[in-house]
Amino acid sequence: MAIFLQSSSPTGRGRHKSLLQQVIRFAERATTPLLPADYVELFDPLRAAGQLRGRIVAIHVETADAVTIAIRPGHQWQGHTPGQYIRIGIDIEGIRQWRAYSLTNGPDSARGLIAITVKAIPGGLVSNHLVRQAQIGTLVMLDQAAGEFVVEPKLTTKTLFVTAGSGITPVMGILRNLGDGLEETVVVHSAPSAREVIFGSELRSMAKRGQIRLIEQHTDRDGMLNVAQIAALVPDYTERNTWACGPAGMLDAIEAHWNQADIAEQLTTERFRPNVLVTGEGGRVSFARSGVSVDADGSTPLLDAGEAADVLMPSGCRMGICFGCVVPLAEGAVRDLRNGEVTTAAPGDGVLIQTCISAAAGRCEIDL
Repeated sequence: MAIFLQSSSPTGRGRHKSLLQQVIRFAERATTPLLPADYVELFDPLRAAGQLRGRIVAIHVETADAVTIAIRPGHQWQGHTPGQYIRIGIDIEGIRQWRAYSLTNGPDSARGLIAITVKAIPGGLVSNHLVRQAQIGTLVMLDQAAGEFVVEPKLTTKTLFVTAGSGITPVMGILRNLGDGLEETVVVHSAPSAREVIFGSELRSMAKRGQIRLIEQHTDRDGMLNVAQIAALVPDYTERNTWACGPAGMLDAIEAHWNQADIAEQLTTERFRPNVLVTGEGGRVSFARSGVSVDADGSTPLLDAGEAADVLMPSGCRMGICFGCVVPLAEGAVRDLRNGEVTTAAPGDGVLIQTCISAAAGRCEIDL
């Protein structure tokens, strides 16, 4: 049999192919109405041919309200670049919720694991579930890695990272993977106190080994981090390539200062949810595919209105991932909460909107 299967003759190859097709057809008849792949999925869900999945294999407590979750992804996982994020889908009370989290695992990928670090935020459905209730063995849905908050090796000389709160997570992924490849690296990090610094012990160990210069700003003692303090703490900041991640207010100030100093090209930022301007008329919002309609006022982002109505809303906004919430506006009018501009759409227009910064400006229908 081995010789027959390995035959290089056209006739041998044809017989081999014919035999294989007969086996496949027999297997499909025997397992109908399912396919053989469906039974494989029952025994090994990570080998499913469709949606990329992962299984939680470890949970490590970082602080009182933050954990690192190690996940074994399915075989379709294509890898990531340090600093990128991944969207995670998890079922909570029968509804699949999607959120985006930075990948924080180091270079020891021999075991084939990836990791995210989640900080519970007040009122955060998914973050609180993952921090307080996630269990080893749980299956989660995954997307491939995405994001541009990455460090080019050629730009690593004299590097500055400015982070606050969970903004340290993408930076930690970068530091762990580049290690000694970063030269003259300064990390300025803001957190309420020393014990609330996510990855605090590891960051301090890196500093002791001379890999980084670590500057901790504890807001309970030192107040909020501002641009003047950054300039004083890192006098040569204008000579450094800078990556910043954290609350919108901090990033707004940094971007303005870097622009004023004419060094904007040296700055890369990753934003949390943008600030919005309260304005608008409100109206009836219909989610076409979900069959849900809800009344929303003119100050409520469509993202919040949909989630409050239990509609599965795609987004990465809360983790600073822009444009993860872009969806088609099938019909109607919405108002941009940042500047008050109104966008309208008629069926077939193909208009896309960001639900995190758009509110109803009359009746509107979203293709979700």
